[in-house]
Amino acid sequence: MQVTSYTFTRELRLLTPAQFKSVFTKPIKASSAEITLLAIPNSEQHPRLGLTVAKRYVKKANQRNRIKRIIRDNFRLHQHDLPAVDIVVLVRNGVLDMENAELKNLVEKLWRKLSRRYNG
Repeated sequence: MQVTSYTFTRELRLLTPAQFKSVFTKPIKASSAEITLLAIPNSEQHPRLGLTVAKRYVKKANQRNRIKRIIRDNFRLHQHDLPAVDIVVLVRNGVLDMENAELKNLVEKLWRKLSRRYNG
């Protein structure tokens, strides 16, 4: 019996500036007022995630970390539902006003939207 792993290892992250940059070329988008997901197909067998939470929108480090933690954790739990794409999450204004549960629901909605767009 195959046990599904829900860890968030290095392989599931976008690590280099080049990996991030490649996503910005011709991405598939899924967005809301507060968050934009950009994705491009990758050659891996799994999705990879990169996060950008700008100081411009979220001033305090602990707040940026909270947002990243929620998104990362949500990605970890939904990674097996996502296609093999590199995803960059861009956070905009308004995300600070969201409760953790609200943010979680929004991100889940965006994962679904992205999967639908990717699979056509």
